[in-house]
Amino acid sequence: MESIEKSGKTVEQAIEAALRALSATKEEVDIKTIDPGAKGFLGIGAKPARVLVSRKFDPERIAKTFIKEMGMAMNLIINIETRIEDRSLIITLSGENMGILIGKRGQTLDAIQLLVSLTVNKGTAPYISIVVDSENYRARRKETLEQLALSIARKVRETKRSVTLEPMNTFERRIIHAALQNDKLVSTYSEGTDPYRNIVIAPRKPQREHHNRDYHHHKDREHHKDRR
Repeated sequence: MESIEKSGKTVEQAIEAALRALSATKEEVDIKTIDPGAKGFLGIGAKPARVLVSRKFDPERIAKTFIKEMGMAMNLIINIETRIEDRSLIITLSGENMGILIGKRGQTLDAIQLLVSLTVNKGTAPYISIVVDSENYRARRKETLEQLALSIARKVRETKRSVTLEPMNTFERRIIHAALQNDKLVSTYSEGTDPYRNIVIAPRKPQREHHNRDYHHHKDREHHKDRR
């Protein structure tokens, strides 16, 4: 319940009733007086005051509430730290058995991140990007993928043959693209459809011919799809 309309003998009484229903304080809500009400004369013509009280958009509170409820359903006690940086909400989870929340290759963590994003952004407030991390998994995964990209690129340069990597999510594909974007001898592009979309690391073709220019233009377009 994020908004509620309440009535009372006075505006203040109506507000207090709404705050109790929302379990909120005045600082956490926006208040709109629909009707200030009237006392009437000797009780004749009196009418109650009516107000509309709405919770202010608080992505950190929304995210924490969702994750706490999820943890209770999984019988996990989750410590949650949040901070906002440049329209992004960074959420760090800690506690026992965090491997359960991370999952194989971070798949469970990615699913939690998606669910939190859908929950936080379901209203009309401006969109905010969500990043969920635990036990520094994102940084460790980034380092692993960068090393993989460099290793495969070296193989491609030596063999002059393309290599197709296993399917990855958008976050991971961006890391591969970024790691090799300045390599003058290989190029990267994505193919397939999520969740089976993967990256191809290929020898960079000469750009002397018009055909090759079209090739790189096409690959660059694929590259930027993953950057969005």
